[in-house]
Amino acid sequence: MTHRIVVLGAGYAGLTAANRIAGRGQRTQVTLVNGRSQFVERVRLHQVAAGQQLREYPLRERLRSSGIQLIIGRVQALDLQRRQVRLDNATVGYDTLVYALGSAADTTTTAGHACTVADLDGARELGKRVPDLAAERGVLAVVGGGLTGIETATELAEAYPQLRVRLVTSGEPGGWLSARGRAHLRRAFDRLGIEVLPGVTVTRVDPDGVVLAAGRTVGTGLTVLATGFAVADIARQAALAVDGHGRILVDDTLRSRSHPEIYAVGDSAAAYRAGGQQLRMACATGMPTGQCAAAAITARLAGRNPRPLAFRYFIQCISLGRRDGLIQFVHADDSPHKAVLTGRTAAWCKELVVRGALHATR
Repeated sequence: MTHRIVVLGAGYAGLTAANRIAGRGQRTQVTLVNGRSQFVERVRLHQVAAGQQLREYPLRERLRSSGIQLIIGRVQALDLQRRQVRLDNATVGYDTLVYALGSAADTTTTAGHACTVADLDGARELGKRVPDLAAERGVLAVVGGGLTGIETATELAEAYPQLRVRLVTSGEPGGWLSARGRAHLRRAFDRLGIEVLPGVTVTRVDPDGVVLAAGRTVGTGLTVLATGFAVADIARQAALAVDGHGRILVDDTLRSRSHPEIYAVGDSAAAYRAGGQQLRMACATGMPTGQCAAAAITARLAGRNPRPLAFRYFIQCISLGRRDGLIQFVHADDSPHKAVLTGRTAAWCKELVVRGALHATR
């Protein structure tokens, strides 16, 4: 009997898992479900927001095997008892499910007054609005000093020198970096004319600015929210065991702790390194979890014991526009080394990493 494996989501983690499973040559039918027909390089969305025309990758061309069934549809709900996935246009049954629906921008406090770069549609919308604001020499505020906020602020400031960019953050931008990394980041902000407002908390976003906890309003013609990500509530609504953020609780092979026929990978999974450190949401962690889950599924189908997730961090790559970058070397637990790579060399290294991630999904 053919074993039905359904993968929900074709981001870095889901696409990696689907291709790895299909390449094992077992008696399985792999079905990949995704909301759009193209693969989105999410790590390039700040480039889309800056108006750059990037190559599109039809999903069918990214599949390793022609035997993978591709369904374009959006997941509405899971029926765990019947082992079915309800889409907006179909119902799909499974024997094993790989849940890779990823994450989206957390916009609960913006009341629709902020743009995001967490998905392709949001990045494109931002890209349409920035040129007019720049022509007026207007102010654009990026809220959030993490990787997404830093890359978005620097990309837009470089692409539109007349635009006044403000980076608003509750901490220090790049505060987790080494001293050398933080110093280079400050130089990049100064070179690009980015005004940094550190140590402030944004309580809400209004049409004409962001309101801080102290009551002050920072005026802006356009606000970009880059404060974090949230996962869909589908797993929680289906009564899967999830953590406080809605991420599926998994064992060391990415198997659901409550429903062993389900695996979770990427941003959707509450996965941990040996020793108890939870993996952060990132392409760097999504692809290894997709690989691990695929190997575990095929091992169990063949009657073998699967290997647990073995993961360590190596580097953090940050683009600072097209001509500058920062490579922060890190320990296995993601804490920074003193060593960094900066400038054009770092920008090229980041580009090679992004291209390598695209290639590795297949």
